[in-house]
Amino acid sequence: MKKTLRVVAVILTLAWMAFAQGRGGEHGGKHDVGGGHIPAHGPKPVRTEHHGSPPSRGFSDKGGHPEAPHVHSNDKWIGHDSGRHDERYHVDHPWEHGRFTGGFGRGHVFRLQGGGRDRFWFGGFYFSVVSPDYGFCNDWFWDRDDIVVYEDPDHDGLYLAYNVRLGTYIHVTFLGR
Repeated sequence: MKKTLRVVAVILTLAWMAFAQGRGGEHGGKHDVGGGHIPAHGPKPVRTEHHGSPPSRGFSDKGGHPEAPHVHSNDKWIGHDSGRHDERYHVDHPWEHGRFTGGFGRGHVFRLQGGGRDRFWFGGFYFSVVSPDYGFCNDWFWDRDDIVVYEDPDHDGLYLAYNVRLGTYIHVTFLGR
């Protein structure tokens, strides 16, 4: 009987460890992305300029990192490197619906309240994901994820919405109040 209990205890311990390790990628853990980390600041402006749309590339810079633009726990922004002349993020009429005034950065965490990539909202503010980033937000929970908004230093009229749970971000445009 004691041997059976030991075997069961070992199996449960191993199962618990595997479960906890598997959740590490989603919640930061050993992969240093997401899991509640909020960057202290947005990305720095890009110094080297690419004209046109840069070729497609992957974003998973380390094992277990997402295949989407993301931020490391040391606040390094991965994927925000194409500069002002990236045609994918050109806005014909920047700030057409005004500017977002709800606050930027770490001190301003917002809970998504509904919608989807075409139109989502929180606190009476409405946004839309820019089409090149549609594939980067398929796993967002539009009715409950916490996000932080940062100004985009390279693309007039756009903001960066950072998902606190996932550690990923997308380019968004403000639709107004």
